[in-house]
Amino acid sequence: MTQPDALERIVALLGEAMLDDTRWPEASALINEACGTKGSTLTFGRDLEDGNVQIFFAKSFARGEDRSDHAREDFRLYHPTDEHLPCVRQLPDGKVVLVVDLISEQELRTSLAYNEGYRRYDKQNSLSVRLEGPPGTRVVWSIMDPVDADGWTSARTRMIARVLPHLRQYVRVRSALEEAAAIGASAIGLPDNRRLGVIQLDQRGQIIAVNDRGQEVLRSNDGLSDKGGQLRAAWSEDDSTLQDLLARALPSHGQRGASGSMTVRQRTRSARLGLHVKPLAHRGMDDRSGCVAALVLIVDPTKRAPVNPNLVEEALGLTPAEAKIAVQLAEGRTLRQVAAATSRGYSTVQTHLRHIFTKLGCSRQFDVVQAVQALSSLPEPRD
Repeated sequence: MTQPDALERIVALLGEAMLDDTRWPEASALINEACGTKGSTLTFGRDLEDGNVQIFFAKSFARGEDRSDHAREDFRLYHPTDEHLPCVRQLPDGKVVLVVDLISEQELRTSLAYNEGYRRYDKQNSLSVRLEGPPGTRVVWSIMDPVDADGWTSARTRMIARVLPHLRQYVRVRSALEEAAAIGASAIGLPDNRRLGVIQLDQRGQIIAVNDRGQEVLRSNDGLSDKGGQLRAAWSEDDSTLQDLLARALPSHGQRGASGSMTVRQRTRSARLGLHVKPLAHRGMDDRSGCVAALVLIVDPTKRAPVNPNLVEEALGLTPAEAKIAVQLAEGRTLRQVAAATSRGYSTVQTHLRHIFTKLGCSRQFDVVQAVQALSSLPEPRD
């Protein structure tokens, strides 16, 4: 398979994996093959104010085989002292670097992560790259050692550079679905989601259907609107970008559409809407109207779905006070901010946290956050 053919197949698989995560192993395996690497780990998360890291997902695969066990072990044993991580977080967006170039000679001699963990996980000649994610988040792609003695040839590094924008787009759409508790939803099931605006377009860009949340956005005419069956943005500059995204997602003459993302300004609020355009399965020369050819996903950052403390209390076996503290930690607050918000003393909040640790069988705030986030991703109950 030539590099152009491989890239086209990778883009297609990533597009499918945005809505169907069972396609990720195949996409990951093809990326590894095309880039000449033994495997890779794609991590998406954000730094919390207390120094912990909230991981939304970490996908670690080696030649299509799930190695999440390695990722968990790495995070538990080596992540806290991994010398290269602070440097990765400061890298310019999209800059691919050798891990050894981010660790000093002294650290290379003494580093537990490099000398033990990296050897165990085939990462001593690995690459790292930071990608810009949604605001307040970070994406890191760790690319394992090359498969042979040829090393990182120019052909391999060129392929890595070509894959990067499509990985970024994959993370953007997956994060939008995560935020809307729509992970696992199919293209058919997405319109039922109450937190995510979903607009279905035909091959000509005509609006076929809009879910309830999308209707609220369009009716408000505050950023986006329906103009004669066409999706338009309120501001001319935004509309120009939007129409370009739609044109690339819905090309003519049977070409494959491309996913894209943007933010849309609103007239009455400072917060911008996040907008993701995703073409559906390639339809060849089919130019008929009435068939769903693309989805537009609309994310309103001011409409975050709150985590229900009652659910946390019941599911995790916490007291009402402990559940409220766990929820606020999952929302990104520090212990002192939790104390201020709940009118409790800092030492009292610390005591509650120790009780939470005991009940959950853990010892880190990160584990509490993960437990609550797992509950918050459950679909919103129907009326």
